[in-house]
Amino acid sequence: MPRSTRPRRHNGTGRKSKWDQGGETGPDLDRARFGPAERQSAPDGEWNIRRISPSRAAKDYTCPGCSLVIRPGVEHLVAWREDSLFGAEAAPAERRHWHQHCWNTRSYRYRA
Repeated sequence: MPRSTRPRRHNGTGRKSKWDQGGETGPDLDRARFGPAERQSAPDGEWNIRRISPSRAAKDYTCPGCSLVIRPGVEHLVAWREDSLFGAEAAPAERRHWHQHCWNTRSYRYRA
């Protein structure tokens, strides 16, 4: 039986079925490709960095380095302090989304 060229109807729940993924990569494949969070030491502290693939970038974020919007579908990174003032549990809540270039060229704020 030949395949239909008509678009599929949505199932009404707002979620895609496993058949309607349309070539998107799954979260496990993206995590394997972009890796787990890596740790970086810098003059302004210890940081956890995780790269975000274009398929997982789903919302608008404001880059703290340039104050421009990171649009959905743009590869970027997320950074949060390893040595947060409020403890390790609060650190992921303080994470920020950065353009790769902005993160690499940021000016360090030295602690006094």
